[in-house]
Amino acid sequence: MLERYGHGGDLESAAKAYGREEGSFLDFSANINPLGPPEHVLKQLDGALSSIIRYPDPGHRQFKYILGQKLKIGEDNICVGNGAAECMSLILLGLDLQKVGIIEPCFSEYRQLSEQFNVEVYSIRGREDKDWKAAVEEIGELLQQVDLLFIGQPNNPNGVQYSLRELRILAEMAEQWQTYMVIDEAFIDFIAQQQQASLLSELEKYPRTILVRSMTKFYAIPGLRLGYTLAHPDVIRSMTGKQVTWSVNGLALLAGEAALHSGEEFERSTLELISNERVVLVQGLTNLGCEVSPGEANFLLVKLPAPWRSIDMQRELGMRGILIRSCAMYPGLGESHIRIAVKGTDANQVFLKEIQHVITKRI
Repeated sequence: MLERYGHGGDLESAAKAYGREEGSFLDFSANINPLGPPEHVLKQLDGALSSIIRYPDPGHRQFKYILGQKLKIGEDNICVGNGAAECMSLILLGLDLQKVGIIEPCFSEYRQLSEQFNVEVYSIRGREDKDWKAAVEEIGELLQQVDLLFIGQPNNPNGVQYSLRELRILAEMAEQWQTYMVIDEAFIDFIAQQQQASLLSELEKYPRTILVRSMTKFYAIPGLRLGYTLAHPDVIRSMTGKQVTWSVNGLALLAGEAALHSGEEFERSTLELISNERVVLVQGLTNLGCEVSPGEANFLLVKLPAPWRSIDMQRELGMRGILIRSCAMYPGLGESHIRIAVKGTDANQVFLKEIQHVITKRI
């Protein structure tokens, strides 16, 4: 299994495992915008290399100003981090927590970070007949037992959202039980705005609800690391009080500022591509006997047909230059589950051709 560090996108491990150059793979194991970074971002970075001789702004002021204007939220409601993972770390460090709740299957960092900071983890399981979601009543019971709950929106690895009604009920429960609720919206930009279920515009009602978002997936800058948290100013102060000075580098901030100015055309092109190619991938995989979970993000949770195991499919496709994410390590899923990113038309066609060869044993 390639997920030595718990994530996809590990090209170095893949190169060693399959005897290929890192740049020769089609990487379906990392969920990055197939269009790549906006051209405006690349131009800004290219012209800013000389700025690395200067320290970055420790207050992230320009990025926060632009972000606040875009999201219509106050700058004192924003904490900028070195990726969404640092934001989650700062939440765990800044708040007085003993017990954290998670809904499995989910992003592995929820548990990993909590355990790194010696916080006890309680979990419940989503149900397959509910597209791997848990019932609101079950989540409510978990909220009563913990100090903080992580919930993916849309959830990784299945890409499913909880409804706005469900989120409001949970946010009200969190207030009642004095529990923090962290809603991980790292992939919500890949969902059309009118279909997004988010409490962003209602955060003032729910002081214990915290939103975490990523700039790296939608704007295709994972190597720079940039994310942010939206929350009550008291939460933000608790987080920034634990943040290492200059944890967010100057090029990441510049890329983020440029990305926020990339315009509606980039967003529209991305959503159109993802929507169209999801349909193609789902149909192609279904025709091969795979089961594809319903979802709305830029990735698919797939159950391989018997007798295939994810680790065997990962190896077979890896030898052919295609990387996929084994989901065998996700509690609640089985050995036959994989996750694949939705990529561009040409890459998706290559993937479908190669997985067909593997499943049907044609060379």
